[in-house]
Formats: sequence, structure tokens, C-alpha cells
Amino acid sequence: MNPNRLLIYGAAFAIMGLSNAVIPILPELASLDHSASGKLTPSLLFSAYFFGALVTILPFGILADRFGNLRFIGFSIILTAISGLTILFSENLWIILTSRFIEGSACGAFFPAAFATLSKSKDPGRYIGEFTFFFNAGLAAGVLFSGLLADTYLKGAILVFTVITFPLILYLFPRHRKLTHSQNTEDSGSLPHPPGSLFRDSYNGIIKLLSFNNLKIWLSSFLLNGTIGVLIGYYPDYSLGTMTKTQLGSSIASLYVCAMVTSLLIGRFRIKEKNIIRIGLTFSTLGAFFVIKYPFLGFSSLGGGSGIALVGFALAVARMNSERGLVMGLFTTTIYAGLSFAPIIAGLFTGFMSFEKIFIANGCILAAALLL
Repeated sequence: MNPNRLLIYGAAFAIMGLSNAVIPILPELASLDHSASGKLTPSLLFSAYFFGALVTILPFGILADRFGNLRFIGFSIILTAISGLTILFSENLWIILTSRFIEGSACGAFFPAAFATLSKSKDPGRYIGEFTFFFNAGLAAGVLFSGLLADTYLKGAILVFTVITFPLILYLFPRHRKLTHSQNTEDSGSLPHPPGSLFRDSYNGIIKLLSFNNLKIWLSSFLLNGTIGVLIGYYPDYSLGTMTKTQLGSSIASLYVCAMVTSLLIGRFRIKEKNIIRIGLTFSTLGAFFVIKYPFLGFSSLGGGSGIALVGFALAVARMNSERGLVMGLFTTTIYAGLSFAPIIAGLFTGFMSFEKIFIANGCILAAALLL
């Protein structure tokens, strides 16, 4: 396997694993700082990661075009290791919050550069599918290891995924000189820009990318990931008293497992991007409705469909006539915008609508994406 691709896959597993390793233990992490209190604290720890990713993905994508994709992949691994070590050894709420933001920023540095690198390969569908497999594997493993290790050592999963970053950093050492001094555009993935024109050109590029035809892709990606965010965010409360924690965890984990399988498979078929997206959105929409009564089936269908759709979105975005870091940064922004904002919007309706009605509306909104 190409060494750079191996680095990307390993980093995807570690970064995503660490991001999800804190989710099952959010209340316990919040309670470590005895000066902090309130039901909002675990939510802040959860959201700090997404906020860090959301505000950095597009700028880092733009900078990756200038300074090289591989450099930002290396930068993201180092930031992940720093944030993991800090969370591991600190009990101060504000330090952990800052570390979660840094962890999200590492994700912001990583995804545009990784997608851009893979999209320029000879077989982008296959490699983006493999990439999607590994980051979903990290998400699933993070939740699973955290639950299994929490009783033995609360931060056990955080320790595991922080340690995984060390061999990735060791891999970067022999390439330090090349990463810091190489001016070869082809090797680094960078594009020539006069310093003063970098963000001006990027602004013009964003306006071009937000054309009506492209807007359909951005909106569909936002709606799909928003649907996932709403269901993951509110299903624990919806299922309270009707499902055990084991049943709930297994159902949500099935989303990631099915996304792993379908993303790996779909990348090996020669299917047009639009058809891949339609297939993925169809299965995801069915899952959004099934999950109301049949959680395991619903989350499995939602995850399988999202794995398919993500590959289709990435391939469609890669064909846009724009710099790869910029366009992949904008694409990844739609993912994290959906995961971040849709649960907040849904929360505005929880005071006068049941969770079941919110989930039905959620499914109907995703179904509308099929018409775009």
C-alpha cells in the first residue's frame, strides 16, 4: 500500500476514535472538575469538538492548497496527540474544553487534505471508500472501547487512541525535511499563490462553488448529516425506559458498522456519482423512518445509506473545477454544519413536539433531498 495512503487511513482511525471515545463518559468527565456543575456541561464538552472542526475546516482546506496536503495531515496528527494527552492528564473543565476544541481543529486540518489527496489518485472511488471505512471504524471503536474500559479506567479509550497517534508521528520524522522545505508542487499538493491573493482567490472560488447546481450537493450533504445528528443526539432520551444501554449502544454502533461495509463496497463499482448519491439517500431516508419503531434496522439502514452517499458526494465534489483543498473543505464543512446545527434546531421543537413527531419530520426533510 502507498505509504501516504496508509498514513491517511491510520490517522482517520485514530482521530475519529479519539473524538468518540469521550461520548459515553461525558457526564463523568464533566464531574471530574468539582467546581463545575450543571446539565449543560456535558453538552459543552460534546459541542466543543464540533465547533473546533466547523470553524477551521474551510480555512485549513484553503491553506492546504497553498502549503501542501501532507503537511496538514501531519499537523492534524500532532494536534490530535496533544489534545489526547491533555484530556488524559487534566481534570480541569476549561482545559478539557480547550482540548476538545483543539481536537476538532485537528479534524479540520485533516479531512480536506485527506479527501483532496485521495481524490487525485488513479482510483478515487475505491480509496475514498476505504477511507470512509477506516474513519467509521474509528468512530465505532471509540464508542465501544470507551464503554468497555470505563469501569476499569475512565479514560482508558482516550489512552488507547492517543497511543495510536505515536507511531503515526514517528512515521513523520524521516519526512520532516521534505514536509518543511519541499517546494515541489506535485509532491506537496500545493498550488502556487501570491501570499496576498490567497484568501481573495479562495473567496472568489467559494462564490463560484455556491452556484445553483453545486448547491444541491451542499444542501443534500447538510440534510443527511443533520438527520444523523438529530437521531444520535435525541434517541437516548426517546428510548429511555424501553431499551437497555447495551441495546441502545448496539443499535447506534450498527450505523457505523454498516457505513464501513457499504462505503468499502460501493467504491469498487463503476456507478455514476449521482446514482450513488440517490441510492445512499434512499436507504438513509428509509432508515430515518424505520428507526422510530425498529432501532437496529433503522440505524443500520441509515448508516449503510450514509456510507454510500458519502462516497458519492466526495466523488462529485472532486470533479468540481476548483482547488481540491478548498472544495473538500467546503464539502466537509457541510458535514459538520449538519451534525452541529440540526440537533440545535430540532431542540427548539422539543418543548411542544414529541420525539416521535420530530423524527418523522426529520425523515420527511431528508426525503426532500431526493428531489434535489
